[in-house]
Amino acid sequence: MLPKYLTSTCFCYYKDVLGDALLCFGATSVSIDQNDHVAQTIDEICITSIYPEDEDINLSISHAFDSIGFKEKPRYEIKAIEEEDWIKRSQESFHPVEITKGLWVVPEWSTPPDVQATNIMLNPGHAFGTGEHATTKLCLLLLHDCITGGEYILDYGTGSGILAIAALKFGAAFAVGVDVDAQAIASAYQNAALNNIGPDRIQLQLIAGENSLSSKDDQTSGFVEGENTHEIQTITDKDKYDVVIANILLNPLLDNADQIISRAKPGAVIGLSGILSEQVHQIINKYSPFLEGIEVSKLDDWACVSGRKTSSLVVPSQSQW
Repeated sequence: MLPKYLTSTCFCYYKDVLGDALLCFGATSVSIDQNDHVAQTIDEICITSIYPEDEDINLSISHAFDSIGFKEKPRYEIKAIEEEDWIKRSQESFHPVEITKGLWVVPEWSTPPDVQATNIMLNPGHAFGTGEHATTKLCLLLLHDCITGGEYILDYGTGSGILAIAALKFGAAFAVGVDVDAQAIASAYQNAALNNIGPDRIQLQLIAGENSLSSKDDQTSGFVEGENTHEIQTITDKDKYDVVIANILLNPLLDNADQIISRAKPGAVIGLSGILSEQVHQIINKYSPFLEGIEVSKLDDWACVSGRKTSSLVVPSQSQW
C-alpha cells in the first residue's frame, strides 16, 4: 500500500491555531505532544500531523503559517508511514463527542453511545471538522439554537460538511456548502451519504481561493457541482439564505466579509467562528455595520460571533472567495 507522510513540527506558541491551520491546508489529523522527542526545549510543543502521499507538505506548512500571520517557519521532520498505521492513528484520534445533551458527533467506525440522540456520523477524511474542536462545537450549538425548521443554510468553508449536515438534522430544508478544497467537498459528500442525506437536500461546490491547494483538473472534481470558480453559484432557487455559518480562519473572515454578508437575507442569522477570543474585536469591528444583536459565545480560548443581518442593509455581491 502507498505510504502516508507524518510530520513532527516544533513550535512554542499558539499550538491550537497552528494545528487548525495545518488541518485546513492538507493534514488529515493533528496531535499535540509537549514531551515528543523532537522538541528540544521544555517550552517547545511538538505537533504531529499526517498527510496523504500526494500532498506537497512544504507548501501546506507554508500556507498554514502564512494564514495565521507567522513569518518564521517551524522546524519539522518528515517520515513515511504505512497505510495501516495511518488509518490506526487517524481512528485513535477521533472518538464520539457529545456536543450537548442529545447531540453526538460519531466517527463512522464507532457505535453511537446514545442511539436515541441526534447522531452525526462522520469520516473526516482529509477535511477539517470532527466536532472535537471548540469552534465546531460553538457553531453546532448556534445552529441547534437558531434552526426552527425549513431554513435554507449556507455553510461557508464546509470542510467535512459537519455543519451543513447538522443543520439538516436539526430541521433545515436545504443546505449549500462551499469550500476551496476539492478533498473537503468529496469528504462532505461522503459524510452526507453516511447520514442518508442526498442531493435533494444538500449541494456542495468547489470555489477557487488564493491559497487553495485545489486545481481545476483535480481528480475529485467529479464530486462537485459546477466548476472551480471564484463565484458562489446560485445552485438553488434561493440566492439568499436564512442562516450563513462560516467556521474558517480570521483572515478569510475579514477578507470575505462582503461575500458572507451578501449571501444572507435581511434578518438572517450569521455565525462567524474559527477565531481566538483575543481576535473577537477584529471581527466585531469588521461586521458590526452589517449585524444587529451581536453576541459572542466562548469555549476554552475560542469564540463564535453571531448576529442578524441588518434589515435595511444593502451589500453589493462580491464574487471573490
